[in-house]
Amino acid sequence: MKRRYPSHRPLVRLGLIGLLLPAALGSAAQAPTSTDVIDSEGEDEITAIVPLDEQTQRSAIVSREDAVKPQPRVPGQGKPLAPTFDVTLLEAMAQDLVANQRVPGLAMAIVHKGQVLSARGYGITDVKAAEPVDAHTVFRLASLSKSFAGTVTGMLVSEGALRWDSHIVDYLPSLRFSDPLAAQQLTVADVLSHRVGLGRNTYDRDIERNADYHDLVQRLAAAPMSCQPGNCYAYQNVAFSLVGDVVFATSGQFFSEAVSRRIFKPLGMNDASYGLEGIQASTRWAKPHVRAGGGWTSLMPKPTYYRLAPAAGVNASISDMAQWLVAQTGHRPDVLPAPLLATLQAPIVGTPPEMRNSSWRRDRLDAAGYGLGWRVYDYAGQRVVFHGGAVQGYRGLMAMIPDRDFGMVVLWNSESSLPSGLLPTILDRAIGLPPQRWLDVDPNLETLHAQRPHAPPSTQSAGSTTQRAAATPE
Repeated sequence: MKRRYPSHRPLVRLGLIGLLLPAALGSAAQAPTSTDVIDSEGEDEITAIVPLDEQTQRSAIVSREDAVKPQPRVPGQGKPLAPTFDVTLLEAMAQDLVANQRVPGLAMAIVHKGQVLSARGYGITDVKAAEPVDAHTVFRLASLSKSFAGTVTGMLVSEGALRWDSHIVDYLPSLRFSDPLAAQQLTVADVLSHRVGLGRNTYDRDIERNADYHDLVQRLAAAPMSCQPGNCYAYQNVAFSLVGDVVFATSGQFFSEAVSRRIFKPLGMNDASYGLEGIQASTRWAKPHVRAGGGWTSLMPKPTYYRLAPAAGVNASISDMAQWLVAQTGHRPDVLPAPLLATLQAPIVGTPPEMRNSSWRRDRLDAAGYGLGWRVYDYAGQRVVFHGGAVQGYRGLMAMIPDRDFGMVVLWNSESSLPSGLLPTILDRAIGLPPQRWLDVDPNLETLHAQRPHAPPSTQSAGSTTQRAAATPE
C-alpha cells in the first residue's frame, strides 16, 4: 500500500507547470507548444503508449488553462537537507555493494547548493584486468545522454537559432511518416518529449542488429503510427535522435561537437566524450559486465546504440557528472541560464504507466511526466527531475530535488539491479522520510557506521574538478 506523506506542493503546484505557452523568439526559455499536458509515466524504457484521451481520464499534472511561463528558481535558496542526511554513510553503502564483486564497479556523486559533497569510485573497472574505479573513470551513460540532447537544443533556442515549435522537416526535408501529414506536424519539442506518434521504441531492435541510423530514418516512412505527433507519449531512441540532425542543420556542427563545445568544455567535463572511440580513448574506463556462471565477465562495449548519439552516445566520469549536476541545479548560469533549466525540467506529457515500473516508484510516486530530455516525478510530495539509462553492461540513474537544491547520480558497469536502490535511499534521506529498506546492504552497516568517528565531509564549489576522496578498490 502506498504511503502518503504530508505535502503542501503536489506536482500540479510545484512550479513545473510552466513551459507550455511559447515565449517570444530569442527568449532565454522559449517554451514549447503542447497539445497534451496531462498526467504521468517511466524509466529508461516505457511500458505502454500513453494517448491523450487516456491521460485525460486521470488527474492532470497541469491543465492547459493553468499553463504559465516557467518560473526559474534561485540557486542556493533550496530547503536544507534532513538533519540525519549523512554522506559518509551513503558512501559506505556504495562500498558495501562492490564487496565480493556483487557489483564489479560503480561511481556515485552527490551535490547540494552547488557544492560537490561526494564524487567517488568504488570497486573495479574490469574483472579480467582489475583497476580501481576512481572519480575520473569513464562510464557509458546510455539514456542519461538524453538530458544533454535536450539541453544543447535549448541553448540554440535561447540563442534564437530555432524554436521549440520549429518543424523537423524544415531541417530534414526528406523525413516521411506513413501518415503523409504527420512529418509536417512534428516539432522539436515533440521529439524531445517522445510525442512523435510512433509505436514505443520504434526500430530499436534493428539498431541492436547493427542497422544504420540514416537507413532507419528513411524507414520511418513505413513505421505504423499510433497517433498524430504531439497527441501521445511513447519512448523512442531512433526518432529521438532526429534532434541531432536539427542541431547540425542549425549550428553547422556535428551533434557531438556541438555538445562538446557548448557543454563539456565550459563545464569542465574533461573526461566526457561521445561514441565507442571516445570511451576507448579514455585514460581509464569501466568495461561492461554481464552474468557468467556465478559471477561476472567483461565484454567490449557494443557499438549499436552509440549510433544514436543524442539518445545514448555520451561517456562520462563521475567527476564530469558532478559538474553536470551543479549546472543542472542552477549553479552555472554562465552556461545554462535559469529560464532555460526551468523549461527543460518541466513536464509536457504525462507518463502514468511508469509509476508501476519498480517498487520505489509504486510506493513513492504520485505523478510522473516527461519534459525535454528529463522525466519529472511527484516523489512523496517533492518534485524530482530524473532519468535512467541502460545498455548492455552499463546502468545509470540521475535525480535532482529542485526545492532542496540537491542532486545525485550513480553509474555502474554491470547489469545488476542492486545499485538501483541507492536512488530512493538517497532521496528519502535527503527529504527526511522514514527509513525503508530499498538497498541490499549489510543490515548492521548503519549501526556500525554510527559508532565510528569520522570527519565531516569536505566540499568543492561549482566548477571544481578535484574530488573528495580517492577510489577504494575492492
